[in-house]
Amino acid sequence: MAHKYMKLRKRHKRFKYKFVVYILVMYLSFSYTFYYSLKHTKRISNEEFINLLVRGGNANILDRYKLPNIVNSTMKVLFRIDFTHPASIFNSSVFRYGKVDNKVINLEYSDDYSNMEELKEISDYINDPNPKNADSPIVYLYNSHQLENYSNEKLDVYGITPNVMMATYVLREKLIEYGISSIVEEANIGDILNANGWNYAYSYQASRIVLEEKKRQYNSLKYFIDIHRDSIGRSGTVVTINNINYARVLFVVGLDYTGWEANYQFALKLNNSIESEFPGLSRGIMKKTGMNVNGVYNQDFSPNCILIEVGGVSNNIDEVNQTMNVLAKIISKYVKENS
Repeated sequence: MAHKYMKLRKRHKRFKYKFVVYILVMYLSFSYTFYYSLKHTKRISNEEFINLLVRGGNANILDRYKLPNIVNSTMKVLFRIDFTHPASIFNSSVFRYGKVDNKVINLEYSDDYSNMEELKEISDYINDPNPKNADSPIVYLYNSHQLENYSNEKLDVYGITPNVMMATYVLREKLIEYGISSIVEEANIGDILNANGWNYAYSYQASRIVLEEKKRQYNSLKYFIDIHRDSIGRSGTVVTINNINYARVLFVVGLDYTGWEANYQFALKLNNSIESEFPGLSRGIMKKTGMNVNGVYNQDFSPNCILIEVGGVSNNIDEVNQTMNVLAKIISKYVKENS
């Protein structure tokens, strides 16, 4: 009797193993089918996404467009399984008992790139999504470091790579809505660096070339704003105001040129306006001087030339977009008051 019982137990155990393997194979097949379907049906460019972002105001509206995203969201809620990461099944409640580890690991990139090819693997140059002929523009927006990236969480599967250029185009559109004629630098800074045999450290020399060219082309330009993002972690670059997450801003003013006080006053007025309406959104003003720093940032070009760090590498484009709403409001108000 005991021998017969042992045989039945072994048979039952083998059945359980086969069942588990069968379920696993079915799951992997199902998840990879959805994943590769999603990968191969993505057809949206960075430029299209910027227009979508400006119109919709929230990058997460993309989640509504794909059935796999709906299925995936449901599976995450019910079983903690992420179809875009099939290995998550081993951490799910289907195969684990007890407390589930919800720790999120955030990958960060440094903005100290000595090799441009490394940066190109992370981010892409973005063409103007809405080119237009500007009539006597007042504000010139540019990016000395065009490829500085933001988090592409939820967007990488669509081929979208959020970066400071995307944020700058959004800011231009919002400034125009406030009646401030603005332009964004369309030249590829990487091409200028390559043409001169310069590495990434010469980015400000490269942006100086286009800065001077744009001033010659548009004598009406009065304000010159260089948009960057910081490389520090998310804890220092996100703030929640009225249940909305914003990417925090930091003004950077160099001191190694004559007349920096005027640039500082410009940054100070913008900073104070932000803090009066959105306390905690600004990280303040950082003064840069001395060895191993730029100390100028092309701010000797004009007393109205400033550098703004908008968020950091771990901020998503939704948070950046919310901040651009604020910056557009504050900058447009300042421009109108000083016209």
